[in-house]
Amino acid sequence: MPSERLPQVLLLPELQLVKTTAPYRGPTYFFCEKTSKMEVCPKCAQPARGVYDRRWVSVRDSPIRDRQVVLKIRKRRFWCRPCQKPFTEPVPGIGKGKRFTLRYRKGLLWACETYSSLKSVLKNFRCSAGFLYQNLYQELERRRRRRLYPWPKVIGIDEHYFRREHGFRQFVSMVVDFKGRRLMELVKGRSIAEMTAALSYIPGRENVRYVATDLCDPYKSFVKQFFPNATVVADKFHVLRLLNPAINRYRKEITGDKRSLPIRRLLLQNGHRLQRSLRFRLEYWLKQHPILAEVYYAKEALHRLYRTKGQRRVAHAYTHLTDTLARSAVPELKRLRKTLLAWRKQILAYFRNRLTNARTEGFNNVAKVVKKRAFGYKSFENYRLRLLNTCA
Repeated sequence: MPSERLPQVLLLPELQLVKTTAPYRGPTYFFCEKTSKMEVCPKCAQPARGVYDRRWVSVRDSPIRDRQVVLKIRKRRFWCRPCQKPFTEPVPGIGKGKRFTLRYRKGLLWACETYSSLKSVLKNFRCSAGFLYQNLYQELERRRRRRLYPWPKVIGIDEHYFRREHGFRQFVSMVVDFKGRRLMELVKGRSIAEMTAALSYIPGRENVRYVATDLCDPYKSFVKQFFPNATVVADKFHVLRLLNPAINRYRKEITGDKRSLPIRRLLLQNGHRLQRSLRFRLEYWLKQHPILAEVYYAKEALHRLYRTKGQRRVAHAYTHLTDTLARSAVPELKRLRKTLLAWRKQILAYFRNRLTNARTEGFNNVAKVVKKRAFGYKSFENYRLRLLNTCA
């Protein structure tokens, strides 16, 4: 019968419905009790049949159509003769000493992942912020531990801005598994000591063969010390944009700081992809500004380097580029030459496997969305668990 089936769906197992009250405002109350003839003592595991006393207990259950549900359970206390002590009968679906069902906790965690903000969860589930945060991050920590596995073959490392603390910008480092397409770990800071202390618990560091990263000296030193068999691969995107700030600076001295000017887009775009007429007009304009022209053609030389095929030809082109930059008097080109010489092995490693750090940059965008939805995070541990669960 539907009338007999409905209480079995709404209530927990082994509970029998006594009555229901649903006031106009407030939660819906289900009065219920257990009808078992005997219970087992949790200490000595002996059956007990003598009822010591009874008491009513209020337990929060999962809401039904945005209406709060409270189970009023009449619990019995049995007398254990071997122990000479009373004990309260357990109810399946309710933890020991808890005043909420496991179903309520599961629905709360689902709402935390579905709703746009935790404020909406607090409003619909009528719980305190401390209760919500405690259960949410305990569950996220359990899920993180179930996903632990050794280091993969290819990983990516990158940093992004977290928050400002004591007047200083604080960064966090992301470690991404390329094959598994997931975020492995989030580290507070980007120094060698911080990275080593945070990642030492993961086994199998000898499995890592390639590490994609940007042109960050601490990351390069960390990979050499932490991963014995790994090769650092400099990200192509970060190499090609080395001269973009210099081009913008010299361009602003000529045209002013107007981002809508067409010349700005033409200078930053790959010249190989420009139409022939646009390239001719750009070269004619650059003849009037020799310093900007020199920086622009150095940028085009970097793009031309990545279009070269064959590792030997790339190595010769790389040497020719650094020798050409040595004859320049522009400060930005001198710094570029020092950077290319310091990262020669890592940049040329790209041409052996064509590995980029694009997947890590994608997770950086996910991190920005997570921070924006939460209106920022104060606790790094909460931010770490939230992001690891989102990027799993």
